[in-house]
Amino acid sequence: QYLEGVSQVSRAMSRADMDRVTAEFVQSTRAAAEIGVDWLELHCAHGYLLHSFLSPLANKRADEYGGSLENRMRFALEAADAVRGALPPEIALGARLSSVDWAEGGWTLDDSVVLARKLKALGLDYVCASGGGIAPHIKPPVAPGYMVPFAERIRVEAGIATRAVGVIVGAEQAEEIVAG
Repeated sequence: QYLEGVSQVSRAMSRADMDRVTAEFVQSTRAAAEIGVDWLELHCAHGYLLHSFLSPLANKRADEYGGSLENRMRFALEAADAVRGALPPEIALGARLSSVDWAEGGWTLDDSVVLARKLKALGLDYVCASGGGIAPHIKPPVAPGYMVPFAERIRVEAGIATRAVGVIVGAEQAEEIVAG
């Protein structure tokens, strides 16, 4: 019901498709390292590819990449592991997560904590807490700093550095957030 009217891919990605995408992630990572970036962020949010595997609202697969939380996280973790392996250790690697889908039956903050723990175990340096984006008609309750509690919970429970987005519009507000 949540994805009614949303254009969907006509077929599930095959293992060969996923291997190709992972290889392209690695190629892009190496190119970024070669030009001297200080950090990279793996995009696992806002309805893009990796988020579509994570969210039960989008992922309807019946194989080892669908169904359970462990299965839905599998491709994002494979991609993160491949990218971390291709990136020199002195270059920070983070992941932007849609911490919640803002819809019943969707990706939850509890899921984000589990994923963040696994990303940390793979050597990722931080998580950026964002949210939503799996379907255009799902509207989050936007307010100043509304993603900050998500970042805080992920930081505390997963033990990984976090950052937050979401209507952080002034220096005073940012200082209050950092002071915690």
